[in-house]
Amino acid sequence: DKGSEYEFLITQDSDENGKFTLSYKKVHLAHTWEELAKVKEADETISVTISQIVKGGLIADISGVQGFIPQGQLCARETICNVGDKIDVKILTLDKAQNNLILSNRKVFETNMAETRKNVFAQIEVGQIVKGEVVRITDFGAFVNIGGVDCLLPLSQISWKWVEHPTDLLKVGQEINVEIIDVDYDKQRISLSLKNTEPDPWLKAEEELKEGDIKEGVITRIKTFGAFVEVLPGVEALLPQSALAEYQNQNNCILKNGDTINANIIKFNPKDKRISLCMPTADTPVAE
Repeated sequence: DKGSEYEFLITQDSDENGKFTLSYKKVHLAHTWEELAKVKEADETISVTISQIVKGGLIADISGVQGFIPQGQLCARETICNVGDKIDVKILTLDKAQNNLILSNRKVFETNMAETRKNVFAQIEVGQIVKGEVVRITDFGAFVNIGGVDCLLPLSQISWKWVEHPTDLLKVGQEINVEIIDVDYDKQRISLSLKNTEPDPWLKAEEELKEGDIKEGVITRIKTFGAFVEVLPGVEALLPQSALAEYQNQNNCILKNGDTINANIIKFNPKDKRISLCMPTADTPVAE
């Protein structure tokens, strides 16, 4: 613009006519590199625009300086990007002489995650009931996101009833209320319970059951040492293998999961949540 002042770099000395070759672009790039060096020194986050998608990563243009974001430096939610998209990054490597600028989106995510975890751990305590979202399911339980932190809901804490696999009761994306049952600040782990948000069925069992009662129940699983029988919702008792075998031999049948039987409560320890059964008579029929 007329009257405006700009900085130029002399790229070639004057010729026979006294004219110099100047470059505004090189001065602009030099300033950009200086600003990027300050960003790296302060470990700041900057927003860049994707200019190319190349093998192994993305290219971003920062005021004329091209930076490379390796695929491994993208957090999961940023793995699919299009030209023109903006993405937050931190600078991993900066070498002006080699024109080398390596950027990381994953580092931004990790920094944010560390701050999130710090905030969550500062606010929670054992016994709290909180809302979370099921984000992942495994054979041993489910991971529930609480305020940005993935916490473990063990299989044994999903229900008072016997649960074969977490997918029997849970699905990814489901919102549930859970109780915080353990916080390990050193290992940064939080354990949860879903069943603790419901009444303890053993309290009802303590009121309704006693030794000597003959109780109808449903076989939930059969092991080498005996069969577990649900005598009240969420309350299982053990029928030892010897009693199970004797009954099957005398009645010429094979009991299986889901069968309903009548059994005699011979030992009841509500404190330890244990009930032992025996068959009241050899000819007690299996209920349909």
